[in-house]
Amino acid sequence: ESRWPFLFGAIIVPSLIQVVILPFLPESPRYLLLEKHDRSKAQKAFQRFLGKDDVSHEIEEVLAESRVQRNTKLVSIVQLLRTRAVRWQIITVVVTMGCYQLCGLNAV
Repeated sequence: ESRWPFLFGAIIVPSLIQVVILPFLPESPRYLLLEKHDRSKAQKAFQRFLGKDDVSHEIEEVLAESRVQRNTKLVSIVQLLRTRAVRWQIITVVVTMGCYQLCGLNAV
């Protein structure tokens, strides 16, 4: 019973390791390209991750995926429930998850 403070303090070791390693980790190429709009750093990050010099194809894939995501129309829950093709699927999932909660199956 008197050893719980040591167990509670054991989390300090992995935390310190993460803090020391964090500055040496590279940033995500997608983040650099899409959020920071820094194509040269994104290209360097892709080269480091993939180990090849020509990464123009990967950069174009990320940009194309970003364009597709921007053109995707978001719908609200009410609009989703009004769509006849999706309504029964949503109701089925909600009822199933409700049953899981009520019978305690998610705890298992």
